[in-house]
Amino acid sequence: MDERTTFDRKYDELLEKRTQLRLRHAQALTSLMEERTDLRGVHALADHFDDAVRWTA
Repeated sequence: MDERTTFDRKYDELLEKRTQLRLRHAQALTSLMEERTDLRGVHALADHFDDAVRWTA
């Protein structure tokens, strides 16, 4: 018998989608910051995440 409930499956799907979205946003931000070096220093939070992605790569 399947022990996993519908809720558990939906929750797992949501976590997977969230992980994929986080990865896609990190890639997009890194790509943008590479293409547009003039944006560095404009927004501190974007700089922080760009640096964080680079350190984990």
